[in-house]
Amino acid sequence: MMNRNTQTVMILTLLVISGIATVVLISHYKEAEAQTQASENQTDGQINKAVLQQSPSALVDIFKRVENSVVQVTTTRSDPNQLVIINGVPSTGRNTALGSGFVLDKQGHILTNNHVVDGAPKADITFVDGNTYSAKVVGRDPSGDLAVLQITDNFSDEKLLPLPIVNSSGVQVGEQLIAIGNPFGLSASMTTGIVSQIGRLLPDSQTSYAIPNTIQTDAAINPGNSGGPLLNMKGQVIGMNTAIFSSTGAYSGVGFAIPSESIIRELPMLIKTGTYEHPWLGLAGGKIPTNLIRNMGLSPNSKGVFVTSVQDGGPAAKAGLKGMIQDDNGAITNIGDIITAIDNQPVRQIDDIINYIEQHKKIGDDVKLTVERSGTTMDLSVHLEQRPTAQASSISQDSSSRPQLPFGLGPMPQLPKIPGFPDLKLPPLLP
Repeated sequence: MMNRNTQTVMILTLLVISGIATVVLISHYKEAEAQTQASENQTDGQINKAVLQQSPSALVDIFKRVENSVVQVTTTRSDPNQLVIINGVPSTGRNTALGSGFVLDKQGHILTNNHVVDGAPKADITFVDGNTYSAKVVGRDPSGDLAVLQITDNFSDEKLLPLPIVNSSGVQVGEQLIAIGNPFGLSASMTTGIVSQIGRLLPDSQTSYAIPNTIQTDAAINPGNSGGPLLNMKGQVIGMNTAIFSSTGAYSGVGFAIPSESIIRELPMLIKTGTYEHPWLGLAGGKIPTNLIRNMGLSPNSKGVFVTSVQDGGPAAKAGLKGMIQDDNGAITNIGDIITAIDNQPVRQIDDIINYIEQHKKIGDDVKLTVERSGTTMDLSVHLEQRPTAQASSISQDSSSRPQLPFGLGPMPQLPKIPGFPDLKLPPLLP
């Protein structure tokens, strides 16, 4: 946990408003035609890069095509921290949480973030025309922050327009994109920006796991945008707006969206069974400290994941993976393993391992970890198991009181201070 007074606080803000949320209705707009121009010029044997110019009418057209597919999601849940006196009897208070969502199909399925509906079995769905319907939660993945709702009211008079979802694996940094949602309850608000980066690992201190391969964007997203679609310039879903990094809780230019490739992978199981189970490795680690590289006689450019801890009884432990060992005084007595590859794919940081497992593996699969141990290279086969809940996780070396690891690989180990070495640090968590 970060010290507020000595370190810059980076808050992972789940974009949902708590408190009384006023539903803001918006009127219909006239449709406008759009033009998208892309030109590629070749002069004197040299190829100039294609320049994509989006006219204002293109953005207007995209908005008109998708506005009826984006909804406001409102839930009411108990607030254990608020007591309300009713007829002289103390009662748990209730608050309203507001977020966004979008239409998946004509059967009335709506996709949103799990944190938007967390703690609530049902929600109200409001379309841009002002029509509101009741819906129930039929599927949720807390660690992936996805939830599927099903409209339960008669919606035969509502023309449902599902948004097309395309695989985000081809998304590139610099692409223009659009975010639509309900920031601060302002219905159907549209913002634009670019893809700032891809493949980001998004830690979640609430679940102790992390969402892999998220899309970083500078499109303005704020509390209430959670669950809204992130669109390409064809009006296709490439992600779902989920979180921001901010020291204030509001937009600061760095937002994150769950990639559509994760949505596509999980949706069938969420709708069919109501849950989605993730494969699990069971270790904690980080980058190799620079001084450790020198003291171990490694190449100055050595890369890999320095294993700090392995989960007792977990897949990595069963495969023989070794973490660092400390004595009672906190001194390092054994450095442990350094993972340099997974299934022959080089790894530079823990993100590479998590992203690979989520993209290419399922529960019951085996992965090969190439590790460096005391100057020897070896391969270990790990049989992936079902990810346990955060509450069930426990790291070896008396970790019952340790905070949870946001990497999705197990609880957070207490990172030691190694004399002569820089402090090992994990990504910032909520203060």
